Amino acid sequence: MLVRQEMLEEAVQVIRGLWQGGYYSHRGRYYLVENARLYDLPPQPVPIVIAASGPRSAALAGRIADGLISTMPSRILVQQFEAAGGRGKPIYGQIHVTWARTEEEARKISVEYWPIAGLKGPLNSELALPRYFEQAAQMLTEEDVAQSMVLGPDPNRHVQAIKKFADTGFTHVYLHQTGPDQEGFFQFYQREVMPRLRSAVPS
Repeated sequence: MLVRQEMLEEAVQVIRGLWQGGYYSHRGRYYLVENARLYDLPPQPVPIVIAASGPRSAALAGRIADGLISTMPSRILVQQFEAAGGRGKPIYGQIHVTWARTEEEARKISVEYWPIAGLKGPLNSELALPRYFEQAAQMLTEEDVAQSMVLGPDPNRHVQAIKKFADTGFTHVYLHQTGPDQEGFFQFYQREVMPRLRSAVPS
């Protein structure tokens, strides 16, 4: 893990060097770049947001990134990020949800479309090939997946999941709707979730 973090830090350095324009060279521990150039630069450098699941990666994000993203509503991650230089930068929380008209339907959809939500520990970052994820997912039960997501049509469950991130210092929440009925999901949030959320989470 430490090696990967070192590689990520050096890669961010290379990316930012290329965004300065002109020819760029870099001789580092992990990467060699000779006279590279981006001929079509963005008007502004694209924000680099680093995902973190532990204090060390959160501190790295605070030091070198423009924001933090995590699937864990952890105050410790927020504190580590801010203490390392992330204060005032955006902090994004990601929640996997499956909206459906019934919880039973949502469970079945989740197992079909996003079973890897039930994977525990470092598997999501250690498995190298898509077929490994497929094999690991076959060992999961419907309950394993259900415990890792917000399922079904109860708006209060969705509000509480978002509120956990807000209460621990996250500034933004990204909802990953795993099911196919995106239109129904948006209507549900507009009609049922957002009014409750405005009352539950002060702006």
